[in-house]
Amino acid sequence: MSIHPGAEIGENVVFGEYVVVHEGVRLGDGAVVQDHAVLGKPPTLAPTSAAAGQATGQLVVEAGARICAGAIVFAGAHVGEGAIIGDQAYVRERTTIGPGTVIGRASAIDNDVTIGARVRIQTMVYVTAFSLVEDDVFVGPCAMTTNDDTMNRHDDGYALEGATLRRGCRIGGGVVLVPGVEVGEEAFVAAGAVVTNDVPARAVVMGVPGRRVRDVPDDQLLERWR
Repeated sequence: MSIHPGAEIGENVVFGEYVVVHEGVRLGDGAVVQDHAVLGKPPTLAPTSAAAGQATGQLVVEAGARICAGAIVFAGAHVGEGAIIGDQAYVRERTTIGPGTVIGRASAIDNDVTIGARVRIQTMVYVTAFSLVEDDVFVGPCAMTTNDDTMNRHDDGYALEGATLRRGCRIGGGVVLVPGVEVGEEAFVAAGAVVTNDVPARAVVMGVPGRRVRDVPDDQLLERWR
């Protein structure tokens, strides 16, 4: 285990084997860091990256959060109280993970992402940079978001635009969301859909491309399942 003397470690923090904690990490009371996790890793950026040369800041892991085996959480991220970062997951710089949220095994959360409270992100999900995920969202396994319509054929003034997932929406397994798409509050996107346009609140969307087929019934709304 390697813990930098510049790290701040709270009370009753539990460490597994072969953990690496870099300078500037702050671990809250009762946090758990499992085997082979790396905390506070500095990003390695291409010289052409818009973020090259920017300071990343401190990694903060709040009280009771759990960083599971083999996970990597970068400097400048913020992991909320009681959140779980699953085995082999990857959380980039300037990203916020809300309290009580679960990031599933081998999921990748890119830089400059905001994820709210009580979100459930399943196995092998990719949340691209500059995305917003509000509270109580569910994202099924292997779902993918994207943020560059040009696929890197753009000048320096081009703004990447990730997905916006509004409160309580549900994204099925294997869904693909194109850059800039917004999925409305309490909407439902069925497994395998390719979402090319904004999804209204409470809409049920299926297919390739995704099309609205009906609305989410009252008995499936979040308030009934808390």
